Amino acid sequence: MLTRRHLLTCLAASPLLAAAKVSKPDRLREGDTLGMCAPSGNTWEDEDIRFAIETIESLGFRVKAAKNLYDRDAYLAGADRDRAAGLNALFADSEVAGIIALRGGYGAQRILPYLDFETIGRNPKALMGYSDITALLNAIHVKTGLVGFHGPIAGQTWSKYAVQAFRDVLVSPKGASTFGRAAATRDNPGRARSSARTGLTTIVGGKARGRLVGGNLTLLSGMLGTPFAPDFRGKILFFEDTDEAPYRIDRMLTHLWLAGALDAAAGFAIGKFTEATPGRGRSRSIEEILRDRFEPLGKPTLRGLMIGHIPDQGFIPIGCEAALDADAQTLTLLETGVH
Repeated sequence: MLTRRHLLTCLAASPLLAAAKVSKPDRLREGDTLGMCAPSGNTWEDEDIRFAIETIESLGFRVKAAKNLYDRDAYLAGADRDRAAGLNALFADSEVAGIIALRGGYGAQRILPYLDFETIGRNPKALMGYSDITALLNAIHVKTGLVGFHGPIAGQTWSKYAVQAFRDVLVSPKGASTFGRAAATRDNPGRARSSARTGLTTIVGGKARGRLVGGNLTLLSGMLGTPFAPDFRGKILFFEDTDEAPYRIDRMLTHLWLAGALDAAAGFAIGKFTEATPGRGRSRSIEEILRDRFEPLGKPTLRGLMIGHIPDQGFIPIGCEAALDADAQTLTLLETGVH
């Protein structure tokens, strides 16, 4: 009988999941037009959308709204096909230099069958977002090879750290950028005293090198077994989550393990688990869960990077080569994510 792990291994090697040659968008320049899309949920009020537009304009960019940007259908920003059409149109629009999601929420997976991957592949642009946008970043990379950027959404307050990370990765890219303890505290020295906010923990020591893949753990788990799931073989897997009880994080990591994804990866760069509050009764800590799952694998594993539902977020380019040093507690990009 074909086990689930064998099935996922076969799927990862199939043409459906074979990653295209890595494609990079052009770097962003102040004055460029950024498309703003709502591929998942929407904000509660239009005033929140106007705030998001002003936030991006304050960074020195013009904003062009997707056609569905103000649509609402309960927890979705309009119908599935309309949300997909809005994103497709921004990729096809020659006036648009890059694209940023208004917010996450839920719904990005629902539009994957309606994305025009051929048009997206012909018009490589920087797509930015996190949380539910994980589904888009990984699916587009799988289907087109395009590097996507796991980082802040438009509809949030950007900290100084996030703004600097945006400029370092997308506007004035450096040959090698390092995420680690120094990067986590340089803009917020007063926060260095709080290890819960900025601390790094080595779960398993060692070094690994590979292309980055990952994002929100809930979305990564939910994509397994689909033609849009990433190929984890030889990759550095990064992940984070929020508002999930420890046992749910345990369950999702176990799902990845049973599917063979953790065995296939070269190393693990773990972000923050915010609001990971246990329910009633006894609970294992997040650290206990991570050690239980990753120590037996014996692969470099670093926890606490500035990735997740936090104000001070880095921009992580999915598909780029990186080096993980769990002993030195650093994750270093070995190439830029943009031209």
